[in-house]
Parts: sequence; structure tokens; C-alpha cells
Amino acid sequence: MVKKEQMKKSKKDNEDKNEDQLNLEDEVETLEEEENKDKKKSSEEELKAQLEAKKKEEQDNFDRFLRAKAELENYKKRIEKEKAETIKYCNENIIREILPVVDNLEMALEHGRKSNNLKSLIEGVEIVLNQFLNGLEKFGLAGFSSIGEEFDPNRHEAMMQVESDEHDPNSIISEFQKGYFLNERLLRPAKVTVAASLDKLNKGHGNTVDKEKKKTSED
Repeated sequence: MVKKEQMKKSKKDNEDKNEDQLNLEDEVETLEEEENKDKKKSSEEELKAQLEAKKKEEQDNFDRFLRAKAELENYKKRIEKEKAETIKYCNENIIREILPVVDNLEMALEHGRKSNNLKSLIEGVEIVLNQFLNGLEKFGLAGFSSIGEEFDPNRHEAMMQVESDEHDPNSIISEFQKGYFLNERLLRPAKVTVAASLDKLNKGHGNTVDKEKKKTSED
């Protein structure tokens, strides 16, 4: 009898133990599920925060792009405006130098109308001419003299040949029009008369001037 009671008690204890074990396992499983839920929730919140940060970074980059684009457009407009003004007023300094010459020419003409003194008029015009040339020299203009020099097709244009025993053949006797350089580059060739010997003229042998005249006529 006692043994049977003991067996019942032992069985009940085992059942209680099993139930406790099951309850413990359920609690552990519940804790794990809650922990997983917390981890998942934390991960989702972290992903949302990262996404918001990326969106903000993207918006900031787009705003910077728009500002840079606007600044570039304003810069282009400013450069175009400055370029247009530069082209429009590029001759301002030259004209400023020429205006005093115009003033002096007007005064010289007015003086010439009221005076019969031709010498003083000529002197006045010479002064104005020198003033004009000095003004142009400031911008790189330089004239060159050709009389007495040998004909050079690179800076002379032969207008005619004249027989002369007093000058060397192919030398320049006179100028129809003076030549000029602009900053060491030929701006306008001098138009000149060139000396030629009688023998060459009669024989019709082409010299440098002949070739230049032929080239000019072909052009």
C-alpha cells in the first residue's frame, strides 16, 4: 500500500517536473521571440534612419547642383556682357587720342580761312600731323622710310620703274605712299618708284620689281 502511494507520488512529481520543464521552455521561447522582435524592430528603425539620411544627402547634393548651375549661368551671362562691352568700346583709347587732332585740324582750318599766311598754316598742319602720329605710336604704329633702300617685295609695292644712272638698279627713288608696321607686323606696304638700268629695260630682263609687278597683276 505504502509502495503504491510512493509510486503515485513519484509519478505526480515527474508530471510536475515535466510541466515545469514545458513551462520553462515556453518562457524561453517567448523570451527569444520577444528578443527577435526587438532586434527586428531595431534593425527596421536603423534602416529607416539610414534611408532618411540618404534622402537628405541626395536632396543636399541636388540643391548644390542647382546653385552651381545657376552660378555658372550667371558667370556666362556676365562674361558675355563684358565681352560685348569690350568689343563695343575697344577703340575708345584710340579715339580719345585722335580727338585732340580733330580739334587742332578744325582750329587750323578756321585760322586758314581768316589768314593769308600760308606758311603758318603749313606749320600748323605739320604740328597736327606729328601729334596724330605720336598718338598712333602709342598703339604700336611705326612708319618706315624706303627712299634709297633696295626694293624688298616683303614690304614694298612697286608702282613704276624709272631709268636712272644716278641710282643703283633696284633701289627706291621715291615714295607714293609711306609704309607702316603695327607691332612689328607689316600693316601696309610702301608704294614706291624703283630705279632700273637702261640695259635691263631694253632687254626686258625681269628683275625683282618685274616679278613683283607681274605677281601683283596676276592677283
